[in-house]
Amino acid sequence: MLARVWSASIVGIDAVKVGVEVDVSGGLPGIVILGLPDSAVQESKERVKATLKNAGFAFPMRKIVINLTPADLRKEGPAFDLPISVGILAASEQVNPDLLGDFLFLGEVSLDGSLRPVVGVLPIAATAEKMGISGLVVPVDNAQEAAVVEGLNVYSCQHISDVVNLLNNPRNFQPVKLNETAKTLPDTSFNLADLQDVKGQAHARRALEIAAAGGHNLIFVGPPGSGKTMLARRLPGILPPLEFSESLEVTRIHSVAGLLKNRGSLVRERPFRSPHHSASGPSLVGGGSFPRPGEISLSHRGILFLDELTEFKRDVLEFLRQPLEDGYVTISRTRQSVVFPAQFTLVASTNPCPCGYYGDTIQQCTCSPRQREQYWAKLSGPLMDRIDLQVAVNRLKPEEITQTATTGEASKFVRERVQKARDIATNRFQSETNLRCNAQMQSRHLQTWCNLDDASRNLLEAAIRKLGLSARASDRILKVARTIADLAGDDNLKPQYVAEAIQYRTIDRMQ
Repeated sequence: MLARVWSASIVGIDAVKVGVEVDVSGGLPGIVILGLPDSAVQESKERVKATLKNAGFAFPMRKIVINLTPADLRKEGPAFDLPISVGILAASEQVNPDLLGDFLFLGEVSLDGSLRPVVGVLPIAATAEKMGISGLVVPVDNAQEAAVVEGLNVYSCQHISDVVNLLNNPRNFQPVKLNETAKTLPDTSFNLADLQDVKGQAHARRALEIAAAGGHNLIFVGPPGSGKTMLARRLPGILPPLEFSESLEVTRIHSVAGLLKNRGSLVRERPFRSPHHSASGPSLVGGGSFPRPGEISLSHRGILFLDELTEFKRDVLEFLRQPLEDGYVTISRTRQSVVFPAQFTLVASTNPCPCGYYGDTIQQCTCSPRQREQYWAKLSGPLMDRIDLQVAVNRLKPEEITQTATTGEASKFVRERVQKARDIATNRFQSETNLRCNAQMQSRHLQTWCNLDDASRNLLEAAIRKLGLSARASDRILKVARTIADLAGDDNLKPQYVAEAIQYRTIDRMQ
């Protein structure tokens, strides 16, 4: 007999519906799987055979042909174990086939018949709901993740026998109800590092606040031990919380990457990714024969922190240029091309020279001008153009180091100002569907929301001439000025806002 079961395969962060056709006919006993299966799918032949026998079902000793459609789409992973098992049972008349067209099956099977969780369930559930699938059958550990999608009945099963009982007696089973705490995104800032711990560095703290309010890229430049990394790691504590739609986006990416720590709830904190400087280009932007998201996509709606930026290879850093501008990355391979979202805030830190003490007031720099030139040559002009805030972090004074009293402002108060500025931007961008913060504005938006008076225009023109700024760099100055004005609650871009935005081009002044 012939049976057809529905499953799905991940392409990028989306899913494609896959048909699992099982034909049991006369001939020498054996199993053949067609439709570009990878090694994990090919190995499912032996897993499924042992599983059905150990679970008490009769495995047909006949020729079994399994066709995975569409035939030109690569199928990978153990998630096809369950649909193949159900297809064999249906084709051998051990399960009622009437409901097979209404359900989509996902799951890895163990040899004892129990079901193991798989990755990418959330995007598959979203695709199933759009395609009109009425029920999704998944392992118990994936149930809450899939139940996030509204309008889809999710059935959780612990064992292959539970799946058979569901198909034979559907009235005995009820869909999984979503735990309401999964949709509740509480304030998790109390778990994050607090700005109150930072001594001094008022200028750098101000830059952090501006970066959080406008989503601007930021780099700290200073000698070793000045607090660059400490400051950067406190940025998540002043960022506004994830909205539900943003949390859903982030969870989908982490689901595909297999990084969900708790499959029963959404990702609630903004991502903070900090790859080592030995990272390769594909590890940052994503890749592989069958592309998977890289660090920049795992940082979507959050922060990508590159510590010791100048220690990264120049060709690796150049991979960031297009995603920083467009907010997404396209990975092209011979068989397919996928698009991953990559709207992240880049935060970086570096020393001013190889020895680390150029411009330091206490320790003398031992680097030659040529060495400093080669050091900064690792960072191209187009890349630096895309970093809005370039901040010099100086060594703390002795009295600042030894002070024991807490003098810095706590993150929760800074976060309140950031949230107010973000709310102003949200109201401004109501007519724009793809804008969430000032850093995402394009040139046409600047003409509408960043109009300059004569004094501000003259100030910006003088900075462009003196610093040799590109058109992109000048546009980013306007975006930063717009954020500074939002923090001040001002609708107009006054000269003092533009002047403050200009003075954050530290590296442009150094070169």
